[in-house]
Amino acid sequence: MMRMTETVKQLLIINIIFYVGSNINGDFAYHLLSQYYPENRNFRFWQPLTSMFMHAPVYGKGSSAGLMHIVFNMFALVSFGSALEHYWGAKKFIFFYISCGLGASLLYTAVNYFQIQFALEQLSSLNFSKSDIQILLSADYSSVFDEKGQMIASKVKTILDNAKCTQEQFNTLASAVQTFQSTSLGASGAIYGLLTAFAFMFPNAELALLFIPVPVKAKYFVPGIIAIDLFLGFKGSSLFGAGGTGIAHFAHIGGALTGFLMMWYWKKNQFNKNRWN
Repeated sequence: MMRMTETVKQLLIINIIFYVGSNINGDFAYHLLSQYYPENRNFRFWQPLTSMFMHAPVYGKGSSAGLMHIVFNMFALVSFGSALEHYWGAKKFIFFYISCGLGASLLYTAVNYFQIQFALEQLSSLNFSKSDIQILLSADYSSVFDEKGQMIASKVKTILDNAKCTQEQFNTLASAVQTFQSTSLGASGAIYGLLTAFAFMFPNAELALLFIPVPVKAKYFVPGIIAIDLFLGFKGSSLFGAGGTGIAHFAHIGGALTGFLMMWYWKKNQFNKNRWN
């Protein structure tokens, strides 16, 4: 096994520090450093970067899955990242890694935008004003319903009653609210970029999943797991990283797509043969 390279080691340490610190600080750290939808009042300009170093918590529901989130990502970082940094050098590697993470964030946000706009278009007959939409998307729905599931008096109830919103329309709204209020986090987008680059650099290297110990060449293995993750993402889960929102897989695809485009450009211009340090 190739020795862990210096930049990969530093990224590993940073991810672990973020993970331990965020679990100690709990909701505050996740609220501040995970990525929110840009029009959400909780969005901060640094979140597309900091969310790359955040992973699902070990406390609360699904804590075991949260631990596996960072374990799988860091295992992939060390396994694939060290090989790439060895050939590229530290500067080229970290540029590629961060670019893939930001590319993942960009595609994830774009998909969220189109899903929210599609839902609002379906509700256009209700003639919500811009302020109504902001209230409906930003509301804390845990405080809008009582213990019997009945909607209590609130701004949300007033807006929906005035618009004569049906149950079907409310379900459409709920889907938009979930997307608007969801957060993304994890190194998975950047990791998928590394996987794509590895397949470019070492297409005939034989790889195997831990639970499927059958060696497959990287040029088949990587497209295969991306396709599997895309399929599982539509079902609300994923192969690497958390995909509980049902659309987080687009962050993974965004990282892989960014990695593919960068590798294609570098190969076309022979940049893949040059170290940056």
